[in-house]
Amino acid sequence: MSQVEKRYEPSQYAATPAHGMTTEFKPGTQTLAPGYQLAPMFLPLSSEIVFEKDVAVTLRDGVTIYVDVFRPAGTEQVPVIVAWSPYGKSHGSSPMVLGLLGMLGLDNSARSGLEKFEGPDPAYWCAKGYAVCNPDPRGIAHSEGDSAMFGRQEGEDCHDLIEWLAEQEWSNGKVGMSGTSYLAVAQWFTAAEQPPHLAAINPWEGFSDIYRDLVMRGGMPDIGFGERLQKQSYMGQNQREDILSEVEEHPLVDDLWEDKTPRFEQVTVPAYVVASYSNTLHTAGTFRGWRRIASTDKWLRVHSTQEWPDFYREENVEDLRRFFDRFLKGEDNGWEQTARVRYSLLDLEGGDSEGHEATEFPPTDVSSVKYYLDGRTRSLTTDTPATEVPAEYDVAMGPGLVSFTTRFAEETVLVGYPKAHLWVEAKGSDDMELFVLLQKLDAQGTPLQEFTVPSRSAVLHDLTEKGSSVLRYKGSNGRLRVSARHLDDALSTDDVPAHSFDRVEKLEPEQVVEVEIDLLPIGLVLHAGEQVRVVISAQNPLGPHMPMTRDYVAQNKGQHVIHTGGSRPSYVQLPVRS
Repeated sequence: MSQVEKRYEPSQYAATPAHGMTTEFKPGTQTLAPGYQLAPMFLPLSSEIVFEKDVAVTLRDGVTIYVDVFRPAGTEQVPVIVAWSPYGKSHGSSPMVLGLLGMLGLDNSARSGLEKFEGPDPAYWCAKGYAVCNPDPRGIAHSEGDSAMFGRQEGEDCHDLIEWLAEQEWSNGKVGMSGTSYLAVAQWFTAAEQPPHLAAINPWEGFSDIYRDLVMRGGMPDIGFGERLQKQSYMGQNQREDILSEVEEHPLVDDLWEDKTPRFEQVTVPAYVVASYSNTLHTAGTFRGWRRIASTDKWLRVHSTQEWPDFYREENVEDLRRFFDRFLKGEDNGWEQTARVRYSLLDLEGGDSEGHEATEFPPTDVSSVKYYLDGRTRSLTTDTPATEVPAEYDVAMGPGLVSFTTRFAEETVLVGYPKAHLWVEAKGSDDMELFVLLQKLDAQGTPLQEFTVPSRSAVLHDLTEKGSSVLRYKGSNGRLRVSARHLDDALSTDDVPAHSFDRVEKLEPEQVVEVEIDLLPIGLVLHAGEQVRVVISAQNPLGPHMPMTRDYVAQNKGQHVIHTGGSRPSYVQLPVRS
């Protein structure tokens, strides 16, 4: 691997009960009998499990990491599923996780507590003839070395772990990966290293480009969640990578960020990818990963909730087992007859539906339709307004936005990739930061929203009123710093513009430029009389992704002018199913 210069800061680790109920460093093997409970609030085991704790694994550069392995008792050789993340091996039983999932309305008693946070539960998988490996990666807890925050280093390290697991006497030589969020991100990087014994992956919602999804979405240094991740999750004995300093020192895409972008063309292993429309942190990256990986055997399922309830939902676990049974056990179970794409449709009024089948995404019966912005009527129309009428707002005064609406006379389904194509101008500034939100309105004009987790408590209302956008869906959104508008011709398509982020192109006075802004994929039913509203704003209308995370404050000043009609026909492009 070519060495990319990284920045580091001191890390720290204290083995306290806050990390989980099996945090204590205590190498050894024990057998957990049927009925065993880690604690009274957890699910009892239904089968006998061998628990190998703090097993040392040496990586190619001599660094030793420690892993926990759960496997079925007996002599039968079994496949193993890896859950790779910096979250501690026992984090699934920590007070933080218990409190978080409980607050979201998720039943802690449905899990054994032996699973890694956001990872597969050994209680289920061992009973079905699988082992589960929970590693502490390089630099985490008692594992040696300095931590790596995404990138090829993590891919190489997990490659080495996979090959070590394949050689164990209890292993059948087949290794898979599963998990949500970070556990999904790690799979893109690992699969790109092509470990010989990696037989299947299951990225269940996670970003796939650290620059574009995590720290510089739209070319803006939105580091709130990255800061939380670095400061609260990378705990070890040595140093941790300082991605916050790296953002400051590397504001444009360069070798550092290329290292943190998976080599999708080298991902050829069978993949079962799970996505949603509503996760403002993960949606774009999950769909990008599914589009760009080279796997010929790949499946996409788009659900209608948030990743945690979806990941542990019984029927979804069973569905995943069919995939793994096929590729990790070699069972001829008909998995290949599963539709390559299964997608959901939201209506935000209690009538969401899942399981719509297609051969690709967007489905083949979807057409891209341009809805032009009309600054005179503040409407959206399929005909280009003949007269150019600008719409503008002062970024420092309310409301600091402009919007446009259209009403649908008959039921309409939108499914695919929307985008905004705008002609814009800045007055009193040489740059603009634009935020676009695509909302559904009911027939009376009221914006419709939807919680993505089971809880509907007052606390959830509070948390999601002006933030925690992954927990309440308010519509498809996108953003762009206009000086970062240059498109990457190799990656852009008509439906999904992709920016290079390798240059800065400031605006001249009175200069009007075209920009394309990718919006998150959408699956939305509009009933007769309902409306779509497109909001263009100077500030992020959704707030931060998660609770206790700093929001990004846009660096705007002066006035924004959105040109419409005539020779400057701004529009939004919507994917309409016929």
